[in-house]
Amino acid sequence: MQWVVFLRAVNVGKHNRFQPGVLAKELSHLGFVNVGAVGTFVVRKATSASDLRTALLAKLPVKCEMMICRAKEIVELVRTAPFTGEMFDNDRRGFVTVLAKAPADMPKLPIYAPDVKNWEVKIVQINGICVVSLWRRLRENALYPNQVIEKTFALAATTRSWNTILKVGELLQL
Repeated sequence: MQWVVFLRAVNVGKHNRFQPGVLAKELSHLGFVNVGAVGTFVVRKATSASDLRTALLAKLPVKCEMMICRAKEIVELVRTAPFTGEMFDNDRRGFVTVLAKAPADMPKLPIYAPDVKNWEVKIVQINGICVVSLWRRLRENALYPNQVIEKTFALAATTRSWNTILKVGELLQL
């Protein structure tokens, strides 16, 4: 089975620094491809999730949480085109947050933070471990989807832009 690996909180500022390209080379026997977004990899060769996690732990030079997602989940998410009709710019963007595991309870959607009228993060869809959200800047220190989603679901998570998810989808369809 093919996979997508999302590493949480790596290469942020001066913390948990490593070279993703080097890790991809060290794990090339698994068909590792560095997507270019920090801590995002496509794994093209069929392997089990446990073997993949073991290989990552052996080679990853930093400690971090790993979200490992079936490649087909990302391909299917891209095919659903959850942002059809949305216009993005610097103050409005689409994101996908990958949870450590699927939520135990499915909340009623959409979820707005901080509230319906002044939302900065709007959770619009949940597909397995992937949470789709819209983000808009209303103030200088805007909320970020990851903090809202971790608090909402009480699970570790990591967030990528919709453009990164589209790039992953392209790599998987080759």
